[in-house]
Amino acid sequence: MAKAMVLAEPEGYVRTIVDGGPPMAEILSGMLQATNRGSLDPPVPARYLRKLLVVLKRDSARTASPVGRLSERLSGREHEILQLVAAGKSNRRIAAELFVSVGTVKTHLNNLYRKLGARSRTQAVARVRDLNLI
Repeated sequence: MAKAMVLAEPEGYVRTIVDGGPPMAEILSGMLQATNRGSLDPPVPARYLRKLLVVLKRDSARTASPVGRLSERLSGREHEILQLVAAGKSNRRIAAELFVSVGTVKTHLNNLYRKLGARSRTQAVARVRDLNLI
């Protein structure tokens, strides 16, 4: 993981890493502790790890909602799309299977992200699994 962070830091990658959610926060916290002790090999800049942790904390506060509840119910089509996303299907493949356009799939995904308080496919799938919806 440290090697990946060393490569990600100069490129400014943030979202790719923090979309991992709470499990990633645990990993980053451990890496920061190891960096502060000088035992992380290869060394990752502490400022980068702190920046990622701040973004994770902000995202967590922004998307926090009562467990087991959604602000809006998911439509049947949204639930169907979520199952296909969870199965690892691309937007193009989902569109082909459901006989809709890729644009329609993207619209449904954006509605899902809003309803679930998610910013990515990974977060959306994690959220519906937490809610036992798939």
